[in-house]
Amino acid sequence: MTDVKHMKWWGWGVEGVGFHHEDKPGFAPFVVNAVGIDVWREPVPPVDFSELDIPGSQAPADLLEALTTIVGPEYSTVDDEERVVHTYGKSIRDLIRVRASEFPRVPDVVVYPADESAVQRIVDLAVASDAVIIPFGGGSNIVGSLEPRPTETRTVISLDMGRMSRVLEIDEYSGLAVIQAGVLGPDMEEQLQARGWTMGHQPDSFTHSTLGGWIATRSSGMQSDKFGDIAEITKGLRVVQPGKLLVVRPIPSSATGPSVREAILGSEGRLGVITEATVQVHRLPEKREIIGYLFRDWDSGLAAMHDIEKSDAAPSITRVSDARETAFSFSTSKASHGISGQVQKALFAFLQKRGWNLDEVCLSFIGYEGTAANVAHQKSLVGSILKKHGAITLGKGPGVLYDQKKFDTPYLRDFLLDRGAAADVSETSAPWSRLKPLYDNVFAAANKAYASLGESGWIMCHLSHSMHSGACLYFTFAFTHDGVDPIAQYDIVKSAIQQAFIDSGGTLSHHHSVGVEHSQWTEQDISVAGADLVQGMFTAVDPGKNLNPGKILARD
Repeated sequence: MTDVKHMKWWGWGVEGVGFHHEDKPGFAPFVVNAVGIDVWREPVPPVDFSELDIPGSQAPADLLEALTTIVGPEYSTVDDEERVVHTYGKSIRDLIRVRASEFPRVPDVVVYPADESAVQRIVDLAVASDAVIIPFGGGSNIVGSLEPRPTETRTVISLDMGRMSRVLEIDEYSGLAVIQAGVLGPDMEEQLQARGWTMGHQPDSFTHSTLGGWIATRSSGMQSDKFGDIAEITKGLRVVQPGKLLVVRPIPSSATGPSVREAILGSEGRLGVITEATVQVHRLPEKREIIGYLFRDWDSGLAAMHDIEKSDAAPSITRVSDARETAFSFSTSKASHGISGQVQKALFAFLQKRGWNLDEVCLSFIGYEGTAANVAHQKSLVGSILKKHGAITLGKGPGVLYDQKKFDTPYLRDFLLDRGAAADVSETSAPWSRLKPLYDNVFAAANKAYASLGESGWIMCHLSHSMHSGACLYFTFAFTHDGVDPIAQYDIVKSAIQQAFIDSGGTLSHHHSVGVEHSQWTEQDISVAGADLVQGMFTAVDPGKNLNPGKILARD
């Protein structure tokens, strides 16, 4: 119907692309050890779309006619597959429900506005008709920010921003670009790089997420150490609200009372529809390198990341995996039959002779970019710190592979789900002094949850997004579900991990947002008074609860 790109309805990414283990000899034994699954077993693929039980559209004819008048007949649809694609994001909860044909509430109509004027007319029409508007970008959200409330009786309109996908202007002297909110990451970078610029924001969902979605969820990218997260990158905004347009001018810094810009960041559509943003951009670097390193253990890796952040070094990426995630990374490597395989065996033999326990080694990636001279200087500064912590340099090869594979990991979740295992992620941030205790508490909580289920479970972690006072810890967890009520089992594990974050001094999410998945922890995170303040904003802007209601606050 449109040329707007969407992911497949039943899983991550596009049709015909998936995770394959046949050329990765270490993967099958790793998965057996981690969750007790034989990856060679016959997979149970998703059902055919024709077998789904999809509720019909409840949109009244007059509203459909009015929407069609605004966007045109080609850009307003009640097609079942379009509506299913726009119902959920891509969390494990979403994937389980869509495969089980669980659709308590589906958007009644999907519309594709071409410009800000059309968005304003749609929002005003929705409010006048007492309908619900849910903005939609790439559909990659994993916390329930896209789904309608299951008991919603009003017409639900999914407002897909995909036609608004252009870089409109670049202020080269200031390093600012004006960009429409519906642009996907790769399309945006293609437009910027054609003129010698980059935004430097690459979250794991980069391929299938949009600028507007990043802003609405306070996204963070792998190079945030250098470029900042989306909250730092975003300088100006245009947001359609009922009957008016909110404009945040791209001022470097201002003292104009409480920050309206900050209020929109992370608002998940509750304060309006983001149509356009002015963002910081940077000249493409002369040189870019990602170097792999090995640490003796997790404590050494954490200490090194802390010391790098406190030093004069300024790398673009600082990431270290714990021993479990390191083992996972090695298990996804393809078979090595030449010099590289011999070098790896020789390295591991050398480390064992030095007294390293290979079950405790931790893989790290550190990125550098800029002029050739600056990259050399940064590598020297970082190198001296890493030497102090006993790290071994692996070179550019592992970094190149990491750079190539970094957007493919979500496909693994579909692969495991086809074989009876559920996998998902939770991430947090905390001060440096609390990271290790938080890490230990999360592992204890997850393992206790697995024991209560009587199921095989796995959890692993990496540190990334280093900041002055702390960093992000990103946990991946997986378990073999019973096939009867996997969501109930998932809730036990997910809740244990999230509560451990809060109890250990972390936040409910560093960059995945709140949605409905995390809303039960909002008041614990920001206090009841903080939640009252947020509720006051929502009520002031949207008294009729027409703008993506039910997100961020459990009370909403």
